Amino acid sequence: MSALHNELIKILEDEKLTPYFQPIVSIAHKKIIGYEALIRGPSGSPLYTPFVLFTTADRFDLSNKLEYLSREISLKHYASLNLNEKLFINVSPSVLLHPDFKTTITRHFHNEFGLDPTSVVIEITEHQATDSYRLMRDVVGHCRDIGFQIALDDLGAGYSGLRLWTELQPDYVKIDKHFIEGLHKDTVKSHFVRSIQSIASSLRCHVIAEGVETEEEFKAIEKLGIHYAQGFYFAKPAPVPLEKIDSALMATESPSPQSPNPYHSNTAQHIVSYISPLSAETCIGDVMQWFQGNSELTILPLVDNGRASGLMFRERFFAKLFSSRYGLELYGKKPAKSFVEKQPLSFEQDTPLESVSQQLTSALGNETAFVITDKGAYVGVGTVRDLLEVITRQQIQNAKHANPLTLLPGSVPVNDYINRLLANHQAFAVGYFDLDNFKPFNDVYGYSAGDDIIKAVAETLQFHIGKDCGLVGHIGGDDFIVVFTCDNWLQCCEDILAAFEKRVPQYYRADDSKAGGIYAEDRSGTPCFFPLISLSVGIVAPDACCRCQSHVDIADLAASAKKSAKQTPGNSYFVNGIM
Repeated sequence: MSALHNELIKILEDEKLTPYFQPIVSIAHKKIIGYEALIRGPSGSPLYTPFVLFTTADRFDLSNKLEYLSREISLKHYASLNLNEKLFINVSPSVLLHPDFKTTITRHFHNEFGLDPTSVVIEITEHQATDSYRLMRDVVGHCRDIGFQIALDDLGAGYSGLRLWTELQPDYVKIDKHFIEGLHKDTVKSHFVRSIQSIASSLRCHVIAEGVETEEEFKAIEKLGIHYAQGFYFAKPAPVPLEKIDSALMATESPSPQSPNPYHSNTAQHIVSYISPLSAETCIGDVMQWFQGNSELTILPLVDNGRASGLMFRERFFAKLFSSRYGLELYGKKPAKSFVEKQPLSFEQDTPLESVSQQLTSALGNETAFVITDKGAYVGVGTVRDLLEVITRQQIQNAKHANPLTLLPGSVPVNDYINRLLANHQAFAVGYFDLDNFKPFNDVYGYSAGDDIIKAVAETLQFHIGKDCGLVGHIGGDDFIVVFTCDNWLQCCEDILAAFEKRVPQYYRADDSKAGGIYAEDRSGTPCFFPLISLSVGIVAPDACCRCQSHVDIADLAASAKKSAKQTPGNSYFVNGIM
């Protein structure tokens, strides 16, 4: 036997393992919501670190035994800490599929440690290929029946992460730390993480960003709407973990008072490309060599002390340099800034792309590129080509999700808008508008008249909700959503109801309007009298919205509020939350 094998056998026999716990934090609520259980070998041992410990166990076919012992020790120690937050315990597919797993996991919780299974998340680690999806679904179903939640670890690093996601439908997915490292300066990683967050929101699954180590990475995941995070930035693993995160770590800048429009959601950050700059004092000869040594480089920014002073374009540069026979001799030793005719256009990275486009048009120049900054400091370069491509794609996407009758945004852009407001911690209220007595009106007057009523609702909402006050969405049928970013959201609702009440009679015949309604059959076929159409509004107040994790939570509150509003006859509203 090798020395490492003997060392591992001794560790397992003597149970010389130490459990560590690392906090998992809620960014929105700025608190710890759980801890991941990790394991260490004896201090001073070559098997101290988890990587060496588990790699060695795998080498000698002792992985299952090590994992079982690690789980048992971690559970026992965690129970002794009397913490109220959730415990995330790692389980590999090979252990999950072992015939004894169901029995041992049940015994641990029901007989030994006194832990409530509902406070535990089984975190499936997937670093080996697996195709036993049917068996895994069966075991995961058993775990859920007991009360456990399920997490999928290291999404993006395993063999079949997306397949496992669809098969197991976990409550949490953890994005592998590779995609978090340097996220703030990597647009590819940013697009990947944004896509994962979007998928998770639609599946009602929580995303946890692993490996957050710097303030820049924390701010990047927060900006992308990730609600949970874990990493050295918050706390390192410890046998007795922190019970409270330093609030200063979670401090962010106040959001802009101007609310983003979901149809104008992309910013300059979406098209930034980082190009290594040169100093404006660099001599022309060196600039020429730089271009020659980088054949694909078409734009070269000039930056000193973090501030951009010019952009040099390959074609213009060589055209000017060799416009005369002695160009290199004339200009070779002059500074690069001598070739810059004017200060480049510059935009902060959070500038909406529509605003960038408008300012470029107003400049009446022939600029093909511009500088993108963060508080004035150079971040990268954007091109007109990329700008037009993103805006065109955005317009196509907007049209795709617009309601064909009213041309208002549908549920997808409305949900994205709400999620961004939540991520930016911006105060807002939501109104869920629904027509009362609409079906009998449709039955008596016909679908064309029904469409006129729906368009009347859309027009009334748009008249009272300006672009600076929020967003009006038509999510289907006679259902409308209004996201209020103004302070007078309740007054707006009252004005809308009053205006609609005055408008409705004109869509009825004179005798029906005078009678205050129509006779039609109810859903059981019985003739009934139905009053004039009215609006019911379920409102989620700002104090209730701010406690939500995503648009899904807000939708539940809005539906409940709307149900309460419909219990009052006529145009009425009900507010969910403290005004």
